[in-house]
Amino acid sequence: MFMLIYEAPKYTLPPLLPFLDFPLVTYSEIRASYRNCCIYDSTPDRLNPESRLNSLSPTQMENQGTWMPPPYNLLTPPVKLSTAHVAKDPSVSSNFARLAKWSPDGSVFLAQCENRAFELFGMSLNTKENQITQSMSTLPQASSILDFRWYPTASAHDPSSFCFVASVRECPVKLLDASDGRLRASYKIVDHRERQIAPHSLAFDLTAQKLYCGFEDAIEIFDLSRPGEGTRMHTTPSNKSKDGLKGIISALAFSPSYSTDESFYAAGSFTPSTNNIAMFSDQQETPLMFLQFNPTKPHLLYAAYRGSGTGSIYSWDVRSNVDAPLEILQTPASTNANSKSNQKFRFDVDIAGRMLGVGDQLGNVSIFDLESTNSEVDSNMRDIGMDDAPLVRQPTLVYKAHDDAVGSVAFHPYMPAILTTSGSRHFTNEYDKEEDSSESSEEEDGDASRPSDRRECTVRRPNPSHPVTFDSSIK
Repeated sequence: MFMLIYEAPKYTLPPLLPFLDFPLVTYSEIRASYRNCCIYDSTPDRLNPESRLNSLSPTQMENQGTWMPPPYNLLTPPVKLSTAHVAKDPSVSSNFARLAKWSPDGSVFLAQCENRAFELFGMSLNTKENQITQSMSTLPQASSILDFRWYPTASAHDPSSFCFVASVRECPVKLLDASDGRLRASYKIVDHRERQIAPHSLAFDLTAQKLYCGFEDAIEIFDLSRPGEGTRMHTTPSNKSKDGLKGIISALAFSPSYSTDESFYAAGSFTPSTNNIAMFSDQQETPLMFLQFNPTKPHLLYAAYRGSGTGSIYSWDVRSNVDAPLEILQTPASTNANSKSNQKFRFDVDIAGRMLGVGDQLGNVSIFDLESTNSEVDSNMRDIGMDDAPLVRQPTLVYKAHDDAVGSVAFHPYMPAILTTSGSRHFTNEYDKEEDSSESSEEEDGDASRPSDRRECTVRRPNPSHPVTFDSSIK
């Protein structure tokens, strides 16, 4: 698992996002094979990172009245500052973090581990020599974890809002206290067989009053103030119908705009079809894995696929023709046949909408400069028609972050830091091992052959008799 640091432009702080007093954090990595987390620094002043970060303290920014997004240096790879460990589990041979997300205030981050547990990490700046990432608590779950989402205003400084929702297989959706894992509320999804359904995707609306849960052929909408059952919205008219959005709803994303004209959300299906996004179609017949709108440009939507679409991020402008993507962000893994994978690779866009980060199967992290891509796309739209082929862009910075697959990337909401997770499942062929051991044992026993006392005997089985009729009427 990892975290990064990069440059960003001026951006006026939205009225609903006040600054909180929390410790400053730099880049962290959570490494699967060694079960640890690492902190990386990528600020321009690499010799004295503390002075560089202190110069951008929230107090100074608040006094100036304008919030400045964190700076990022894309010219050089980041430098490791500290390391943290994922808890070991005797029941799991190789425990690693599959996904990690910053809390909305950036004070802590929550990691989803392979051993069916959540692990909460906090940052410490008590020592000047090193920046330590401490594991605060471990929250084990009853079954496999499908997805989780922080409450939009969650903060370690506010116990009432310090919570998150989790989707655990064959369990109701849980609203858990992030400090001790205590169950605050549950929201159940029951199918026609009276079975508990765990959604594959979770999303809060902009008011943080409703929870949207995506599962097979439907989206369940819950009122957070009323635990229990919700309102079901089917994405297809019927099971036999070819209309609508069919299959598992694997991704949900709300447009970050409070305007009534742009108040919508996108839903993506896991079904490999040409119409697996609710708002528009796509040419890639691969399962959709993740959707996200640009925070400062709500009309731009980004989507990631798996399988043959691994390593490419597709971008659309929902104000115009969405039959074809406007732009394709390609990582080096998109041209490598060995990097194609069915693993989820979640990307993230920083709070200013300038940087997009995504990992790949080879352990690399690619950073795209969205400001330069957006300006070139706008100029290109004026010169050519929308029917032309989409622009293909390469990352601004690519660096080796892990020795294993990078499953997720998450930018810190206020600081120049990014969190990434690393790890994948590695399988060994036990059948080949058994064959090798049996062949070696036969070779050892071949030289010392012994006479056997066993006798071969042949048992003759009687021929099956013909069927007998008991009803004389059919003779």
